[in-house]
Amino acid sequence: MENKTNENTYDENKKKILAVDDESSIIDLLKYNLEKEGYSFVSAVDGEDGFNKVMSEKPDLILLDVMLPKMDGLSVCRKIRQENVNVPVIMLSARGEEIDKILGLEIGADDYITKPFSTRELIARVKANLRKVEQEGNSFQKGNKITVGGLTLDTDKFEVNVRGEIISDLTRREFEVLKFLAQRPGQIVTRETLLEKVWGYEYYGDIRTVDVTIRRIREKIEKNTSNPKILITKRGIGYYISNK
Repeated sequence: MENKTNENTYDENKKKILAVDDESSIIDLLKYNLEKEGYSFVSAVDGEDGFNKVMSEKPDLILLDVMLPKMDGLSVCRKIRQENVNVPVIMLSARGEEIDKILGLEIGADDYITKPFSTRELIARVKANLRKVEQEGNSFQKGNKITVGGLTLDTDKFEVNVRGEIISDLTRREFEVLKFLAQRPGQIVTRETLLEKVWGYEYYGDIRTVDVTIRRIREKIEKNTSNPKILITKRGIGYYISNK
């Protein structure tokens, strides 16, 4: 009886990864390597089952293929975010087209990996995304507010106030990018630095993810995205928050 209790406690403390992919070889590969790393593993082979397992299994991270039967991965991701499920989502796709990546990030995905991927890279990204969630959880408990000019971030409520207007629909990643920049008002931050500090790992030179995320933030906090007053671009270098 005692051994059973200890085993259950251990299992409950494992981070649970849900993989949604209709390729059995990919599922087997992910299961073997993730369980080897100490994670609990759950899988689904179509979009509908994947969404249902997100709601029932409450995973700590989701690996979500784009091309799925019954409901495609982009639709699953969008539906997850509509349900206010804010766990990290890493999109998987055999297609390397820019439009797929942009769409995934725009509907709330945290990361994107193109098949075929190396197991080492995928594990690194899983760990980085889980680590960021833990770090953000510790930060939110402090109840800090960051104010720069007319911009205020409430890290306890996970919302942004722009000159009196509450913006509460930022994704977790968008909020963290804005928070990182707001903590350094007027300081230009390179795309590479944002990838390292906010995404939490080397992004293998792919800095377009930052640009897509910045564009999404501007759509939510700026009155005129073509002439931003808060989140400013320093051409060829990076971004900064205006302290005016």
